[in-house]
Amino acid sequence: MGEGNGVDGFKLVGFSKFVRNNPKSDKFKVKKFHHVEFWCSDATNTARRFSWGLGMQLVAKSDLSTGNMTHASYLISSGDLKFLFTAPYSPTIAEAEKFSHTETASIPTFDHAACRAFSASHGLGVRALAIEVEDAEVAFATSVAHGAKPSSSPIVLGNRAVIAEVHLYGDVVLRYISYKNSNSNPDDGAGSLFLPGFEKVEENLSFPLDYGIRRLDHAVGNVPDLGPAVSYVKAFTGFHEFAEFTAEDVGTSESGLNSVVLANNDEMVLLPMNEPVFGTKRKSQIQTYLEHNEGAGLQHLALVTEDIFRTLREMKKRSWVGGFEFMPSPPPTYYKNLKNRAGDVLTDEQIKECEELEILVDRDDQGTLLQIFTKPVGDRPTIFIEIIQRIGCMLKDEEGKVYQKGGCGGFGKGNFSELFKSIEEYEKTLEAKRTAETASA
Repeated sequence: MGEGNGVDGFKLVGFSKFVRNNPKSDKFKVKKFHHVEFWCSDATNTARRFSWGLGMQLVAKSDLSTGNMTHASYLISSGDLKFLFTAPYSPTIAEAEKFSHTETASIPTFDHAACRAFSASHGLGVRALAIEVEDAEVAFATSVAHGAKPSSSPIVLGNRAVIAEVHLYGDVVLRYISYKNSNSNPDDGAGSLFLPGFEKVEENLSFPLDYGIRRLDHAVGNVPDLGPAVSYVKAFTGFHEFAEFTAEDVGTSESGLNSVVLANNDEMVLLPMNEPVFGTKRKSQIQTYLEHNEGAGLQHLALVTEDIFRTLREMKKRSWVGGFEFMPSPPPTYYKNLKNRAGDVLTDEQIKECEELEILVDRDDQGTLLQIFTKPVGDRPTIFIEIIQRIGCMLKDEEGKVYQKGGCGGFGKGNFSELFKSIEEYEKTLEAKRTAETASA
Protein backbone atom coordinates (compact mmCIF):
# COMPACT_ATOMS: atom_id res chain seq x y z
CA MET A 1 0.00 0.00 0.00
CA GLY A 2 3.08 2.21 -0.18
CA GLU A 3 1.82 4.10 -3.24
CA GLY A 4 -1.60 4.78 -1.78
CA ASN A 5 -4.92 3.50 -3.05
CA GLY A 6 -6.98 4.79 -5.94
CA VAL A 7 -10.19 6.49 -4.80
CA ASP A 8 -11.81 9.00 -7.15
CA GLY A 9 -8.49 9.26 -8.97
CA PHE A 10 -6.59 9.70 -5.70
CA LYS A 11 -3.12 8.16 -5.80
CA LEU A 12 -0.01 9.00 -3.82
CA VAL A 13 3.19 9.53 -5.80
CA GLY A 14 5.51 9.93 -2.81
CA PHE A 15 7.67 12.78 -1.55
CA SER A 16 10.33 12.64 -4.26
CA LYS A 17 7.85 12.72 -7.15
CA PHE A 18 5.45 15.24 -5.64
CA VAL A 19 5.44 18.57 -7.49
CA ARG A 20 4.70 21.57 -5.27
CA ASN A 21 1.97 23.76 -6.78
CA ASN A 22 -0.41 26.32 -5.30
CA PRO A 23 -3.49 26.81 -7.51
CA LYS A 24 -5.04 29.30 -5.01
CA SER A 25 -8.22 27.27 -5.14
CA ASP A 26 -9.91 28.10 -1.80
CA LYS A 27 -13.69 28.15 -2.15
CA PHE A 28 -14.06 30.87 0.51
CA LYS A 29 -11.78 33.40 2.21
CA VAL A 30 -9.72 31.78 4.97
CA LYS A 31 -7.79 34.02 7.36
CA LYS A 32 -6.03 31.79 9.92
CA PHE A 33 -6.38 29.17 12.62
CA HIS A 34 -8.57 30.67 15.33
CA HIS A 35 -8.67 28.19 18.23
CA VAL A 36 -8.72 24.52 19.16
CA GLU A 37 -11.47 23.21 21.46
CA PHE A 38 -10.86 20.14 23.60
CA TRP A 39 -13.81 18.25 25.06
CA CYS A 40 -13.04 16.72 28.43
CA SER A 41 -14.73 15.66 31.66
CA ASP A 42 -12.99 18.28 33.84
CA ALA A 43 -12.19 21.58 32.13
CA THR A 44 -10.74 23.26 35.22
CA ASN A 45 -7.88 20.87 35.81
CA THR A 46 -7.23 20.11 32.14
CA ALA A 47 -6.92 23.82 31.27
CA ARG A 48 -4.56 24.43 34.19
CA ARG A 49 -2.39 21.46 33.25
CA PHE A 50 -1.99 22.71 29.65
CA SER A 51 -1.46 26.27 30.88
CA TRP A 52 1.39 25.19 33.17
CA GLY A 53 2.88 22.68 30.75
CA LEU A 54 2.89 24.93 27.66
CA GLY A 55 3.25 28.38 29.18
CA MET A 56 -0.19 29.56 28.08
CA GLN A 57 -2.06 32.09 30.18
CA LEU A 58 -5.65 31.62 31.33
CA VAL A 59 -7.42 34.62 29.75
CA ALA A 60 -11.18 34.01 29.57
CA LYS A 61 -13.86 31.83 31.11
CA SER A 62 -17.49 30.82 30.77
CA ASP A 63 -18.75 28.83 33.75
CA LEU A 64 -21.11 28.98 36.71
CA SER A 65 -19.55 32.27 37.81
CA THR A 66 -20.56 33.87 34.48
CA GLY A 67 -24.06 32.35 34.46
CA ASN A 68 -23.29 29.35 32.26
CA MET A 69 -25.23 26.40 33.70
CA THR A 70 -24.57 24.13 30.72
CA HIS A 71 -20.80 23.77 30.41
CA ALA A 72 -17.52 25.01 31.85
CA SER A 73 -15.15 26.50 29.27
CA TYR A 74 -11.71 27.99 29.89
CA LEU A 75 -9.55 29.71 27.29
CA ILE A 76 -5.76 29.76 27.49
CA SER A 77 -3.59 31.77 25.11
CA SER A 78 0.00 32.36 24.06
CA GLY A 79 0.68 34.72 21.19
CA ASP A 80 -1.84 33.83 18.48
CA LEU A 81 -2.48 30.34 19.87
CA LYS A 82 -5.75 29.70 21.70
CA PHE A 83 -6.85 26.46 23.37
CA LEU A 84 -10.38 26.12 24.72
CA PHE A 85 -11.28 23.40 27.23
CA THR A 86 -14.93 22.49 27.67
CA ALA A 87 -16.66 20.05 30.01
CA PRO A 88 -20.36 19.43 30.72
CA TYR A 89 -22.13 20.36 33.93
CA SER A 90 -24.88 18.23 35.46
CA PRO A 91 -27.03 16.54 32.81
CA THR A 92 -30.05 16.93 35.09
CA ILE A 93 -29.61 20.70 35.25
CA ALA A 94 -28.99 20.83 31.49
CA GLU A 95 -32.24 18.97 30.87
CA ALA A 96 -34.12 21.32 33.19
CA GLU A 97 -32.66 24.29 31.30
CA LYS A 98 -33.84 22.85 28.00
CA PHE A 99 -37.31 22.23 29.44
CA SER A 100 -37.55 25.82 30.70
CA HIS A 101 -36.29 27.18 27.36
CA THR A 102 -33.40 29.04 28.99
CA GLU A 103 -30.08 28.73 27.18
CA THR A 104 -26.96 29.76 29.08
CA ALA A 105 -24.29 28.01 26.96
CA SER A 106 -21.69 30.40 25.52
CA ILE A 107 -20.72 27.89 22.81
CA PRO A 108 -24.10 27.45 21.08
CA THR A 109 -22.99 24.32 19.23
CA PHE A 110 -22.27 22.51 22.51
CA ASP A 111 -24.28 19.32 22.94
CA HIS A 112 -24.47 17.76 26.40
CA ALA A 113 -25.04 14.15 25.36
CA ALA A 114 -22.52 14.38 22.51
CA CYS A 115 -19.83 15.74 24.85
CA ARG A 116 -20.31 12.94 27.38
CA ALA A 117 -20.30 10.34 24.58
CA PHE A 118 -17.17 11.94 23.07
CA SER A 119 -15.22 11.60 26.33
CA ALA A 120 -16.41 8.01 26.83
CA SER A 121 -15.38 7.03 23.30
CA HIS A 122 -12.18 9.04 22.80
CA GLY A 123 -10.93 10.18 26.20
CA LEU A 124 -9.28 13.61 26.16
CA GLY A 125 -9.33 14.90 22.60
CA VAL A 126 -10.00 17.72 20.18
CA ARG A 127 -13.64 18.28 19.28
CA ALA A 128 -13.32 21.42 17.14
CA LEU A 129 -10.60 22.83 14.94
CA ALA A 130 -11.62 26.45 14.39
CA ILE A 131 -10.51 28.67 11.54
CA GLU A 132 -11.33 32.33 11.15
CA VAL A 133 -12.94 33.07 7.81
CA GLU A 134 -14.16 36.25 6.19
CA ASP A 135 -17.80 35.14 6.38
CA ALA A 136 -18.82 32.03 8.33
CA GLU A 137 -22.26 31.92 6.69
CA VAL A 138 -20.72 31.91 3.22
CA ALA A 139 -18.09 29.35 4.24
CA PHE A 140 -20.75 27.03 5.66
CA ALA A 141 -23.12 27.33 2.70
CA THR A 142 -20.29 26.86 0.22
CA SER A 143 -18.92 23.86 2.10
CA VAL A 144 -22.28 22.10 2.30
CA ALA A 145 -22.93 22.83 -1.37
CA HIS A 146 -19.67 21.03 -2.16
CA GLY A 147 -20.36 17.94 -0.09
CA ALA A 148 -19.49 18.86 3.51
CA LYS A 149 -21.62 17.12 6.14
CA PRO A 150 -23.23 19.87 8.25
CA SER A 151 -22.85 19.76 12.01
CA SER A 152 -24.24 23.16 13.00
CA SER A 153 -25.80 25.84 10.82
CA PRO A 154 -24.54 29.43 11.24
CA ILE A 155 -25.44 31.06 14.55
CA VAL A 156 -25.04 34.78 15.23
CA LEU A 157 -23.48 35.50 18.63
CA GLY A 158 -24.49 38.81 20.16
CA ASN A 159 -24.52 40.58 16.80
CA ARG A 160 -20.74 40.37 16.95
CA ALA A 161 -19.61 36.97 15.66
CA VAL A 162 -20.93 34.09 13.58
CA ILE A 163 -20.10 30.43 14.25
CA ALA A 164 -20.86 27.37 12.10
CA GLU A 165 -19.55 23.81 11.90
CA VAL A 166 -19.12 20.97 9.41
CA HIS A 167 -17.78 17.48 10.02
CA LEU A 168 -14.04 17.06 9.38
CA TYR A 169 -13.22 13.44 10.29
CA GLY A 170 -14.44 11.11 13.01
CA ASP A 171 -16.14 13.19 15.72
CA VAL A 172 -13.99 16.25 14.95
CA VAL A 173 -15.67 19.30 13.42
CA LEU A 174 -14.20 22.13 11.38
CA ARG A 175 -15.55 25.29 12.99
CA TYR A 176 -15.91 28.52 11.02
CA ILE A 177 -15.79 31.82 12.90
CA SER A 178 -16.19 35.31 11.48
CA TYR A 179 -16.60 38.70 13.13
CA LYS A 180 -19.14 41.34 12.18
CA ASN A 181 -16.56 44.11 11.93
CA SER A 182 -12.81 44.48 12.24
CA ASN A 183 -13.08 45.92 15.74
CA SER A 184 -15.11 42.99 17.06
CA ASN A 185 -12.16 40.63 17.26
CA PRO A 186 -9.71 42.09 19.78
CA ASP A 187 -6.13 40.92 19.87
CA ASP A 188 -5.52 37.53 21.37
CA GLY A 189 -3.87 38.75 24.54
CA ALA A 190 -5.30 38.90 28.04
CA GLY A 191 -7.80 41.57 27.00
CA SER A 192 -9.59 39.31 24.53
CA LEU A 193 -13.04 38.13 25.52
CA PHE A 194 -12.91 35.55 22.72
CA LEU A 195 -16.65 35.24 22.06
CA PRO A 196 -19.81 36.69 23.59
CA GLY A 197 -20.62 34.95 26.88
CA PHE A 198 -16.97 34.78 27.95
CA GLU A 199 -15.54 37.01 30.66
CA LYS A 200 -11.98 38.07 31.26
CA VAL A 201 -10.19 36.12 33.97
CA GLU A 202 -9.16 38.39 36.81
CA GLU A 203 -5.42 39.04 36.73
CA ASN A 204 -4.95 37.81 40.29
CA LEU A 205 -6.44 34.45 39.23
CA SER A 206 -4.22 33.99 36.19
CA PHE A 207 -0.53 33.35 36.79
CA PRO A 208 1.56 35.07 34.04
CA LEU A 209 3.12 32.36 31.84
CA ASP A 210 4.96 32.58 28.51
CA TYR A 211 7.48 30.01 27.24
CA GLY A 212 7.63 31.47 23.72
CA ILE A 213 4.90 29.49 21.90
CA ARG A 214 3.21 31.75 19.35
CA ARG A 215 0.77 29.96 17.02
CA LEU A 216 -0.64 26.73 15.64
CA ASP A 217 1.37 25.56 12.62
CA HIS A 218 -0.56 22.45 11.63
CA ALA A 219 -3.16 20.06 13.00
CA VAL A 220 -2.82 16.40 12.01
CA GLY A 221 -5.67 13.91 11.72
CA ASN A 222 -5.54 10.12 11.62
CA VAL A 223 -8.09 8.37 9.39
CA PRO A 224 -8.57 4.72 8.41
CA ASP A 225 -8.63 5.46 4.67
CA LEU A 226 -6.75 8.47 3.30
CA GLY A 227 -8.26 8.68 -0.19
CA PRO A 228 -11.89 9.42 0.73
CA ALA A 229 -10.84 11.71 3.63
CA VAL A 230 -8.58 13.88 1.47
CA SER A 231 -11.07 14.00 -1.40
CA TYR A 232 -13.85 15.02 1.00
CA VAL A 233 -11.95 17.92 2.58
CA LYS A 234 -10.48 19.13 -0.72
CA ALA A 235 -13.93 19.15 -2.31
CA PHE A 236 -15.63 21.42 0.21
CA THR A 237 -12.71 23.72 1.14
CA GLY A 238 -10.82 23.95 -2.15
CA PHE A 239 -7.59 23.42 -0.19
CA HIS A 240 -4.70 22.10 -2.29
CA GLU A 241 -2.14 19.36 -1.65
CA PHE A 242 0.94 20.90 -0.08
CA ALA A 243 3.00 17.74 0.47
CA GLU A 244 2.66 13.99 0.65
CA PHE A 245 4.59 11.06 2.10
CA THR A 246 4.37 7.30 1.72
CA ALA A 247 5.68 4.48 3.89
CA GLU A 248 8.82 4.39 1.75
CA ASP A 249 9.49 8.08 2.47
CA VAL A 250 9.63 7.64 6.24
CA GLY A 251 12.33 5.02 5.80
CA THR A 252 11.20 2.11 7.96
CA SER A 253 9.99 -1.36 7.08
CA GLU A 254 8.93 -1.90 10.71
CA SER A 255 5.84 0.31 10.71
CA GLY A 256 4.40 2.73 8.22
CA LEU A 257 1.96 5.43 7.25
CA ASN A 258 0.81 7.40 4.23
CA SER A 259 0.21 11.11 4.62
CA VAL A 260 -1.14 14.10 2.67
CA VAL A 261 -0.88 17.73 3.78
CA LEU A 262 -3.68 20.06 2.65
CA ALA A 263 -3.24 23.84 2.70
CA ASN A 264 -5.26 26.98 2.12
CA ASN A 265 -4.25 29.71 -0.35
CA ASP A 266 -1.61 31.39 1.85
CA GLU A 267 -0.49 27.96 3.15
CA MET A 268 -0.74 29.01 6.80
CA VAL A 269 -3.68 26.70 7.58
CA LEU A 270 -2.13 23.26 7.17
CA LEU A 271 -4.19 20.08 7.61
CA PRO A 272 -2.13 16.88 7.27
CA MET A 273 -3.95 13.54 7.37
CA ASN A 274 -2.44 10.09 7.93
CA GLU A 275 -3.58 6.54 7.25
CA PRO A 276 -2.02 3.29 8.50
CA VAL A 277 -0.01 0.96 6.28
CA PHE A 278 -0.48 -2.77 6.72
CA GLY A 279 1.78 -5.75 6.06
CA THR A 280 4.72 -4.35 8.07
CA LYS A 281 6.55 -6.13 10.90
CA ARG A 282 4.89 -4.00 13.56
CA LYS A 283 1.43 -2.49 13.74
CA SER A 284 1.34 1.03 12.33
CA GLN A 285 1.31 3.75 14.99
CA ILE A 286 -1.69 5.16 13.11
CA GLN A 287 -3.59 1.92 13.52
CA THR A 288 -2.79 1.91 17.23
CA TYR A 289 -4.24 5.42 17.47
CA LEU A 290 -7.40 4.44 15.56
CA GLU A 291 -7.99 1.49 17.88
CA HIS A 292 -7.52 3.46 21.11
CA ASN A 293 -9.43 6.50 19.81
CA GLU A 294 -12.35 4.37 18.58
CA GLY A 295 -11.88 5.69 15.05
CA ALA A 296 -10.61 8.77 13.25
CA GLY A 297 -9.55 11.85 15.17
CA LEU A 298 -6.99 14.58 15.63
CA GLN A 299 -3.56 13.04 16.27
CA HIS A 300 -1.36 15.99 17.13
CA LEU A 301 -1.03 19.76 17.19
CA ALA A 302 2.21 21.38 16.02
CA LEU A 303 2.92 24.58 17.94
CA VAL A 304 5.38 27.20 16.65
CA THR A 305 7.80 28.74 19.12
CA GLU A 306 9.98 31.80 18.53
CA ASP A 307 12.83 30.13 20.48
CA ILE A 308 12.64 26.34 20.75
CA PHE A 309 15.61 26.17 23.13
CA ARG A 310 13.95 28.48 25.65
CA THR A 311 10.57 26.78 25.23
CA LEU A 312 12.01 23.32 25.78
CA ARG A 313 14.02 24.36 28.82
CA GLU A 314 10.85 25.72 30.42
CA MET A 315 8.68 22.75 29.42
CA LYS A 316 11.20 20.15 30.57
CA LYS A 317 11.43 21.78 34.00
CA ARG A 318 7.78 20.88 34.39
CA SER A 319 7.71 17.44 32.72
CA TRP A 320 7.38 15.63 36.03
CA VAL A 321 5.53 18.33 37.97
CA GLY A 322 2.29 18.77 36.05
CA GLY A 323 3.72 19.35 32.56
CA PHE A 324 4.31 17.10 29.55
CA GLU A 325 6.81 14.29 29.09
CA PHE A 326 8.72 13.91 25.83
CA MET A 327 9.41 10.99 23.54
CA PRO A 328 12.76 9.20 24.03
CA SER A 329 15.78 10.89 22.47
CA PRO A 330 17.55 9.51 19.39
CA PRO A 331 20.95 7.79 19.82
CA PRO A 332 24.16 9.88 20.08
CA THR A 333 25.05 9.13 16.46
CA TYR A 334 22.06 11.23 15.36
CA TYR A 335 23.71 14.36 16.71
CA LYS A 336 27.17 13.39 15.45
CA ASN A 337 25.69 13.44 11.96
CA LEU A 338 23.77 16.65 12.57
CA LYS A 339 26.70 18.97 11.84
CA ASN A 340 26.97 17.49 8.34
CA ARG A 341 23.25 17.91 7.75
CA ALA A 342 22.63 21.33 9.28
CA GLY A 343 26.00 22.84 10.16
CA ASP A 344 25.47 25.64 7.64
CA VAL A 345 22.30 26.76 9.47
CA LEU A 346 22.97 25.92 13.12
CA THR A 347 26.03 26.93 15.12
CA ASP A 348 28.04 24.36 17.07
CA GLU A 349 26.45 25.74 20.25
CA GLN A 350 22.96 25.33 18.82
CA ILE A 351 23.73 21.77 17.73
CA LYS A 352 24.93 21.09 21.28
CA GLU A 353 21.68 22.51 22.63
CA CYS A 354 19.71 20.33 20.23
CA GLU A 355 21.43 17.27 21.68
CA GLU A 356 20.98 18.39 25.28
CA LEU A 357 17.29 19.10 24.75
CA GLU A 358 16.77 16.10 22.40
CA ILE A 359 15.51 18.26 19.53
CA LEU A 360 15.26 16.75 16.03
CA VAL A 361 16.36 18.73 12.97
CA ASP A 362 15.16 18.37 9.37
CA ARG A 363 15.26 20.50 6.25
CA ASP A 364 13.83 20.75 2.76
CA ASP A 365 14.74 22.82 -0.28
CA GLN A 366 13.35 25.96 1.39
CA GLY A 367 14.32 25.97 5.05
CA THR A 368 15.06 24.12 8.28
CA LEU A 369 12.75 22.57 10.87
CA LEU A 370 13.53 21.99 14.54
CA GLN A 371 11.01 19.70 16.25
CA ILE A 372 10.26 17.56 19.29
CA PHE A 373 7.25 15.47 20.29
CA THR A 374 5.59 14.97 23.65
CA LYS A 375 4.30 11.62 24.77
CA PRO A 376 0.51 11.29 24.55
CA VAL A 377 -1.03 13.98 26.75
CA GLY A 378 -3.78 11.78 28.19
CA ASP A 379 -4.30 8.23 29.37
CA ARG A 380 -4.62 6.76 25.89
CA PRO A 381 -1.84 6.55 23.24
CA THR A 382 -3.67 9.05 21.08
CA ILE A 383 -3.29 12.85 20.98
CA PHE A 384 0.11 14.50 21.55
CA ILE A 385 1.84 17.86 21.05
CA GLU A 386 4.69 18.80 18.70
CA ILE A 387 6.86 21.84 19.40
CA ILE A 388 8.57 23.32 16.34
CA GLN A 389 10.63 26.23 15.11
CA ARG A 390 11.03 26.97 11.40
CA ILE A 391 14.17 28.70 10.09
CA GLY A 392 14.33 30.47 6.71
CA CYS A 393 11.76 31.29 4.01
CA MET A 394 11.37 34.94 5.01
CA LEU A 395 9.33 36.94 2.51
CA LYS A 396 7.74 40.39 2.24
CA ASP A 397 4.06 40.99 1.61
CA GLU A 398 2.55 43.74 -0.52
CA GLU A 399 2.82 46.19 2.39
CA GLY A 400 6.48 45.36 2.95
CA LYS A 401 5.83 43.37 6.13
CA VAL A 402 8.23 40.44 6.62
CA TYR A 403 6.65 37.03 7.18
CA GLN A 404 7.69 33.39 7.07
CA LYS A 405 6.34 31.17 4.31
CA GLY A 406 4.06 28.41 5.56
CA GLY A 407 5.54 24.93 5.96
CA CYS A 408 9.14 26.19 5.75
CA GLY A 409 11.48 23.27 6.40
CA GLY A 410 8.85 20.62 5.77
CA PHE A 411 7.26 18.25 8.26
CA GLY A 412 10.16 16.17 9.54
CA LYS A 413 10.24 13.51 6.84
CA GLY A 414 14.03 13.34 6.99
CA ASN A 415 14.03 12.66 10.69
CA PHE A 416 12.41 9.27 10.25
CA SER A 417 15.02 7.97 7.84
CA GLU A 418 17.90 9.67 9.66
CA LEU A 419 16.70 8.32 12.98
CA PHE A 420 16.56 4.74 11.74
CA LYS A 421 19.94 5.07 10.06
CA SER A 422 21.35 6.35 13.34
CA ILE A 423 19.83 3.44 15.25
CA GLU A 424 21.42 0.99 12.82
CA GLU A 425 24.80 2.71 13.19
CA TYR A 426 24.43 2.72 16.97
CA GLU A 427 23.62 -1.00 16.95
CA LYS A 428 26.74 -1.62 14.85
CA THR A 429 28.88 0.08 17.52
CA LEU A 430 27.32 -2.21 20.14
CA GLU A 431 28.04 -5.24 17.98
CA ALA A 432 31.63 -4.08 17.56
CA LYS A 433 31.90 -3.60 21.34
CA ARG A 434 30.52 -7.07 22.04
CA THR A 435 32.93 -8.56 19.48
CA ALA A 436 35.87 -6.80 21.15
CA GLU A 437 34.77 -7.98 24.63
CA THR A 438 34.39 -11.55 23.38
CA ALA A 439 37.85 -11.44 21.79
CA SER A 440 39.46 -10.18 25.03
CA ALA A 441 37.70 -12.72 27.23
